[in-house]
Amino acid sequence: MLMLLFYAGNNLYAVESSQVVEVIPRVSLRKINHVPDYVAGLFNYRGAIVPVIDLCHLIQGTPSRSYLSTRIVMVNYPVKNNTIRYLGLMAERVTETLDKPDTDLVDAGIQVNEAPYLGEMIMDDKGMIQCIRLEKLFSDSQHKYLLTAGNNSTNDTRN
Repeated sequence: MLMLLFYAGNNLYAVESSQVVEVIPRVSLRKINHVPDYVAGLFNYRGAIVPVIDLCHLIQGTPSRSYLSTRIVMVNYPVKNNTIRYLGLMAERVTETLDKPDTDLVDAGIQVNEAPYLGEMIMDDKGMIQCIRLEKLFSDSQHKYLLTAGNNSTNDTRN
């Protein structure tokens, strides 16, 4: 399985590359009021209004730093009605990929109820890499206000 690697602070994480549409530089975002702090804002992605989630803020509670390698990872995010929505994930040091067989994924040994998106671990020369489960990134109530506004579906019905 090919994975895109990124950092939140000093910890390494991965997202499955089949879910990645494109990696783009940071862009100007329109700030949204009355949403959780990890919502960095909105921007126009190819004619669609797309929310951007700051993964550093979501995972460790501090905003992404302004490195040249801080990027927005555009992903296909599955929603309940079998459609896919674009979602931007801002992360630090988005510079490389890793190809490992699925059999190298190991249970982290701990389940954090507040962070069900934290998945299995991979042991590598780089250290421990934790996989992000996009399908568990948001609760049902978060889905409602983050991903139902606008028409940013890709008209793709795959899971």
